[in-house]
Amino acid sequence: MKIDKIKTLGDLKKQGYQTKSIKDELRDNLILKIKEGVPAFEGIHGFEETVIPEIERAILSKHNINLLGLRGQAKTKLARLMIQLLDEYIPFVAGSEINDDPLAPISRFAKDLISEKGDTTPIEWLHRNERFFEKLATPDVTIADIIGDVDPIKAANLKLSYADERVIHFGMIPRANRSIFVINELPDLQARIQVALFNILQEGDIQIRGFKLRMNLDIQFIFTANPEDYTNRGSIVTPLKDRIGSQILTHYPKNIAVAKKITDQEAKINAVQSELVYVPNLAKDIIEQISFEARASEYIDAKSGVSARMTISAMENLISAAERRALKNGLTKTAVRLSDFMGIIPAITGKVELVYEGEQEGAEVIANLLIEKAISTLFKFQFPKISKLEKQNEKNAYSDLLDWFIAEGGFELYEDFDEKQYKKVLDEVKPLDALMKKYAPDTSKEDAYFMKEFILWALVENKKLNKEKLTEGFSFKDILGHMINKL
Repeated sequence: MKIDKIKTLGDLKKQGYQTKSIKDELRDNLILKIKEGVPAFEGIHGFEETVIPEIERAILSKHNINLLGLRGQAKTKLARLMIQLLDEYIPFVAGSEINDDPLAPISRFAKDLISEKGDTTPIEWLHRNERFFEKLATPDVTIADIIGDVDPIKAANLKLSYADERVIHFGMIPRANRSIFVINELPDLQARIQVALFNILQEGDIQIRGFKLRMNLDIQFIFTANPEDYTNRGSIVTPLKDRIGSQILTHYPKNIAVAKKITDQEAKINAVQSELVYVPNLAKDIIEQISFEARASEYIDAKSGVSARMTISAMENLISAAERRALKNGLTKTAVRLSDFMGIIPAITGKVELVYEGEQEGAEVIANLLIEKAISTLFKFQFPKISKLEKQNEKNAYSDLLDWFIAEGGFELYEDFDEKQYKKVLDEVKPLDALMKKYAPDTSKEDAYFMKEFILWALVENKKLNKEKLTEGFSFKDILGHMINKL
């Protein structure tokens, strides 16, 4: 259908255009994608076997949808991707505030215009990108905002009395006719405003200042909400919940592999940073493991959740920390070091809600603890378990490395080390090479030095070595020698 040639109602009828509701539109286009084996929600990871099938069943059932989940679980992203299931263009009566279907008008304006001009009624075309409306529910939202009100200026200009429905100024929902309308954080919407949605969802009529309008609004509603038991701000009133066809629970990534896909996709890393900073695969794993540790931490409010935005921000900060170090030291190429992880602390402290015990410890202390736990957890997957109690003179996987520290006394890694100095210091710790060769033989050349540092940090977390923060770096020493020196 060549829309540039269809400019009147008569032209539209000649083309055999059939009126279709938005729910039928979404359903038909989803059916095509399923038959063709094309993903309906491109760019959503980890929901393939859980959330997406439920959304697809809801669309096939022509339901309004409530996406229920903790923050940072891609609820709004899912809603926005539904635009891709709409037809590319739809016709509407030119000048209509509510996108009236030329073959099924519902507003007084469109009906009068078609009655007057018949087949010469002008029509325009609406692109699917313009058929998405979004409103964040806040306590200050009014009935006039979302449904409409009487407009005294319109009444004066048109010389109409307030008894004439043409004086109505339509709110966001009527203007979203034939579109997707998203209300984010639905529990935050005042109960009396939620009540105003009852008839729109069920019967299709609206009331504005005493006008009861039988306007069969054609809208696909998507609501998003945190689980109502998890918030003190409000809840979804039961009759409204009853009118929402499908309630779908979202969730956080189940494993590191899925979480890494999300972070790689969403983190804003520019070409300059990508060229300058190399990020070892293990560093990406640590970033993701931090969020898993946070969600299980006794210091963090599980009911509040730990958003995927934390890991995205942490990755951006990690690369920026390495970039800043490289710029300060005149490096043209660098790789992320474990010391760069100190740069992600602001991304963690701003994204987690601490319980009382966590507040007592302090946000920065908890952030450091999460980094340490992430390193310790990942270390256990690849290297032998470190026993807290060992028999005297009994050798284990780490004996040679620990003996080296006893003999040599340790070393310092400074931030202003260039790549050559950094590698030289770590290469002097010969037992690290033997340990990696046995337990991490597949480590790439690019990742080798990060792995060496990772082993040292893990031994520190397991109380086998001592790590001390210096003004511009860290020192690593034998733990017993360090204690004697302190005494």
